[in-house]
Amino acid sequence: MDDIKMAKNETSSTEDILIVNNIEVVYSHVILVLKGVSLKVKKGGITALLGGNGAGKSTTLKSISNLLASERGEVTKGSVTFSDEYIHDLDPAQLVKKGVIQVMEGRHCFEHLTVEENLLTGAYTRSNSKEVKDDLERVYNYFPRLRERRTSLAGYTSGGEQQMIAIGRALMAHPTMILLDEPSMGLAPQLVKQIFEIVAEINRKEGVTILLAEQNTNIALQYSEYAYILENGRVVMEGSAESMRDNEDVKEFYLGISGEGRQSFKDVKQYRRRKRWL
Repeated sequence: MDDIKMAKNETSSTEDILIVNNIEVVYSHVILVLKGVSLKVKKGGITALLGGNGAGKSTTLKSISNLLASERGEVTKGSVTFSDEYIHDLDPAQLVKKGVIQVMEGRHCFEHLTVEENLLTGAYTRSNSKEVKDDLERVYNYFPRLRERRTSLAGYTSGGEQQMIAIGRALMAHPTMILLDEPSMGLAPQLVKQIFEIVAEINRKEGVTILLAEQNTNIALQYSEYAYILENGRVVMEGSAESMRDNEDVKEFYLGISGEGRQSFKDVKQYRRRKRWL
């Protein structure tokens, strides 16, 4: 871990709330999953992390939220800073208190608790009961369906409702930044659009920064401002969402316009070692 030394990024823009600098992640001491990933997230914006299954999106989010240890994973090189503070040595609970909240892939609701009890678990670090009550009402305003189902057991709600619970629970922690992992997974297209509309509204009204990991490139590029494409644990392309939508290679490999003779994005874009931000 000698390479993990950076506490601040003095030359970075003050708009960059999160800086992931050339990180490598190893599982079980032998499996190299991320290979020099660097990215920046603008404060108050929505940034997308795109790529297929197994590209390294979830691992990238867990390297930020420090949830790798539970899966025998470890950041072995590089650094992660949040609001100019080096956060690699903080445990997940400390990160939650700093406002970094991850919504896990697959929703992970407490099935034996009611919808409202699930939401209130997101406020376990908070002590002001009036503020918690006000925030619960705010969550219900974003997700009226949850108000209707507030006394129902979460295990008996639909996949879309469980995704709403997971996002609402994150809001109850009063986040500065949400790491949102595959919110479209397993949902019908109409529900996916509804979820993304609400996420965009939360970003706009609350000023919460969103880092979104998503396989559905089309919907993600509609709602994000900037995007990174991961493949095999490396960033192979980055740019504004608009430029991504207009890029012919992105159209071919990620937006469903297929070509012939090329099996991956690697065939048209040479991998390059991600630069360090010193």
